[in-house]
Amino acid sequence: MDLDFKQLAAAIKVIAEEKNLSEDVVQGVVEQALAAAYRRDYGEREQEVRVTMNLDSGEVDAYVSKTVVDKVDDNILEISLADAQKIDTGAEVGSVVEIHEKVEKFGRVAAQTAKQVILQRLRESEREVVMAEFEDKIGTVVNGIVSRVEGNIVRLELGKAQAIMPKSEQIQGERYHAGQRLKVYLKDIERGYRGPQLIVSRGSADFIEWLFRAEVPEMEGGAVSIKAIAREPGVRSKIAVTSSIQGVDPVGTFVGGHGTRVNAVMSEVGEQEKIDIVVWDEDINTFIKNSLSPTKVNRVDIEETSKKARVAVDEDQLSIAIGKNGQNVRLASKLTGFDIDIIADKPARPAEDANVEAVKPVQKLKRKDQLESSLLEAIEEHGE
Repeated sequence: MDLDFKQLAAAIKVIAEEKNLSEDVVQGVVEQALAAAYRRDYGEREQEVRVTMNLDSGEVDAYVSKTVVDKVDDNILEISLADAQKIDTGAEVGSVVEIHEKVEKFGRVAAQTAKQVILQRLRESEREVVMAEFEDKIGTVVNGIVSRVEGNIVRLELGKAQAIMPKSEQIQGERYHAGQRLKVYLKDIERGYRGPQLIVSRGSADFIEWLFRAEVPEMEGGAVSIKAIAREPGVRSKIAVTSSIQGVDPVGTFVGGHGTRVNAVMSEVGEQEKIDIVVWDEDINTFIKNSLSPTKVNRVDIEETSKKARVAVDEDQLSIAIGKNGQNVRLASKLTGFDIDIIADKPARPAEDANVEAVKPVQKLKRKDQLESSLLEAIEEHGE
């Protein structure tokens, strides 16, 4: 299985066109693979070798780097000063010279190694080019098709690129299957030892914001905006909105006529996820009250330094303020950035009210003989 250098040189142009890569990139990949093959057949793994290929003639030249030494102990890695100066008259001990070697062919194993390296490096280069197309799309919503589901990881096709959606970026309770079309938020490009990888999300707060951008055109002009989002994907989200134009109702703008806008977002993330839209306010006291909607709040005590807030509500509002499994207060805390503690206001006792008059003691009823005696005394006094 020898490598046909002329055929390989001619194939570089075809490969470049098919893979949408430049000829220089493909040639560089091939030359790196040939250098690896040279080290396998003629040198050692640690040896530094540079290989060039003439695309017209198919000739391959290797340039082997060796360190100049007084006494050669390793012919593969070292060269004597005298021999080095025949190549480069300016060579001195400790310097590195390149020795030119003509390459005619490689052995079967080396040729197989070269082919494997070429295929691997071409895939990596192709992926890098594809990823470069998505660099400017990070932070946007794109359309994808589920290719397969592997345990907790969902793999999607975004055109020519492949993306993964980890469990942490999925919507709770949402089911995925091959061929399913999804809108996803392009979160990041991770670069690891296996090459670059697109990371997409449906569970992030940014995904919710972008869905609203598509439904609320007023956001584009800055008339209304989203100030903060707290989300538990698949369960509930709280969104703080504001308006820059006097008279414009930010909540109504995001809800839309008959709830059309918010319902469109909910249909994308799943009807089971409830979305609360509240008014953002510069005054943190007011903002905390709004964030606990639909709770009726009596008062809010703020501790700015510790970022804590104590919120007092009537006893019948306690369960509403806390929410199922503490969900309402938890999302309100994320939305405002304050650790919120809900307490119940106890109704005031009448005796404690200063405006309530003291109740006069009730006199005991007199006995019958006492009543008769009092009555006779009253008659006698009247007669006199």
